[in-house]
Amino acid sequence: MEEKKAAANGRSHTVYIDNRESLVVTDVNDVSSFSEDMVLFTLSKGGLLIKGQNLHMQQLDLNEGKAVLSGSVQSAVYTQKKDRAEGSLLSRLLK
Repeated sequence: MEEKKAAANGRSHTVYIDNRESLVVTDVNDVSSFSEDMVLFTLSKGGLLIKGQNLHMQQLDLNEGKAVLSGSVQSAVYTQKKDRAEGSLLSRLLK
């Protein structure tokens, strides 16, 4: 029960890859992009990019924050959350 509360509050998440054939991710807020070769999850502290072949979403429960993929998983890479003000042209010019 504590694990679900922590994931819902954005404090922790888990990524479980089983034999490069299935993947379970917790703390999922959204799926930003999805194809058979790539999935981009939005987590509380950034993103998670999954690359592979024949990727299929077996389960997606955004209320629980859990996603289950099947297919051939080739890589899992974290991405950073970008602050919108940090990347704007005006803010860079005023520095």
